[in-house]
Amino acid sequence: MTETAFPEGFVTTRLLAERLRPHHRDEVRRMHRDGAVMALLGGVRSEDQTAAYFARNLRHCDDHGFGLWILRERSGEGGGDPIGRAVLRHVLVEDVDELEVGYAFYQPYWGRGLATEVATACVGFAERALNLSSVVGVTSPANRASQQVLGNVGLVYEREFTQDGERSSLFRRRFR
Repeated sequence: MTETAFPEGFVTTRLLAERLRPHHRDEVRRMHRDGAVMALLGGVRSEDQTAAYFARNLRHCDDHGFGLWILRERSGEGGGDPIGRAVLRHVLVEDVDELEVGYAFYQPYWGRGLATEVATACVGFAERALNLSSVVGVTSPANRASQQVLGNVGLVYEREFTQDGERSSLFRRRFR
């Protein structure tokens, strides 16, 4: 896998990632309305929830220089339509500031190893460029596919906790 220009954007073997920008609002809205994508991510989001999520993630990118990326396949001119998103962002876990790696893809792209590919890039960036001691993944206890991806990139189950009123599973990869 080759990475270029993290965090503004990056390239993996099969993916192009571009940093979240204001013109991505409709894409985030489309993903938040997709029942299959959102089934294990807290459910379909309202317009107000999407607007708050979008604003929070734009601000994170501005404040930290990284955060959420819109993903496209590398094949074809310009990568084609968006197929998912990746995140590497600060999140509070029981009042502790952690750096979370995450991903979501539209259903036609499930089961192809793309989540593992993009999570590998994000974890690598966290380790090399941010000099962190660890990175976390947060998922629903029922989301076995996401747990598999987190394991594939070296995160290990740590514990369950409550986040936004929902039970969540916390995974962690320590770098030192």
